[in-house]
Order: sequence, then structure tokens, then C-alpha cells
Amino acid sequence: MFALLALPLAVADKKSGAAELIADLEHKWADAQSRGDAAAVAPMLAASFESTDVNGQSYGREKLLANLKGGKWEKNEIGDVKVRLYGNTAIATGTWTGKGVDGDGTKIDRHERWTDTWIRMPGGKWQCVASHASSIK
Repeated sequence: MFALLALPLAVADKKSGAAELIADLEHKWADAQSRGDAAAVAPMLAASFESTDVNGQSYGREKLLANLKGGKWEKNEIGDVKVRLYGNTAIATGTWTGKGVDGDGTKIDRHERWTDTWIRMPGGKWQCVASHASSIK
């Protein structure tokens, strides 16, 4: 019964372009990350944003933004982006391939699968509230 009730919300959001908007935000985030442009990513993240990285470490918005600054990337790209809508919540998944040095000087050469949770905030703006990454071996 729940699936039947949720379906009209997902269909309505798909028609409104919300899934495409979230996918576009994900690509803009990745592009800004490749340039080390934390200011472009900041409005996409909720104040209470929480990230869990491939090492199992959790941290908030400010640390993620600090890590974006000054990164030097040979490769930094996302792919296989899919978005599923559940009313005012969107779950985006995809892959990331990165090779370079992040903003805190950590050398990175890895392939990851990620999941981001987006919420449509009061006023209609979508913000990411949580992100999780797992290493692809």
C-alpha cells in the first residue's frame, strides 16, 4: 500500500524536473570539486550536512568544504548518476573516479560509489544533507 501512495509523488516530481535538477547539481558539485571551488559547493550543502568517506570517517559541511579548497586533480569525474524521488527527498547515486591531491594534501587514486540524500527545503531549494562513499575494488 505504501508503494501505491508514494508513486504519485515520484511521478509528479519527475514531471517537474526535480530528478534532472538533482543530477545537474551533482555534476556541478563534481565540476566545482575538480576546480577546488568550495564556494560553488557551499550553497548545495545543508548546514547540518554529514559525510561518511571511504575510510569510515564522518565529518560535516565545513570540513568537506575545506578539503575541496586547493585540490589538484589529474582526474575527477562522476558517472552513472541516478536519482530517485520520494516526495521532498531525493536519493542520488553514482560513481566517482579521482586521481590527485585533495585540499588537505592527501594523495588520492580511487574509484568510489556514492549515495547522496537531498531534501527540498522550505522555499523549494534542494540541499544535500548526507553523503556516503564506498570504495570500488
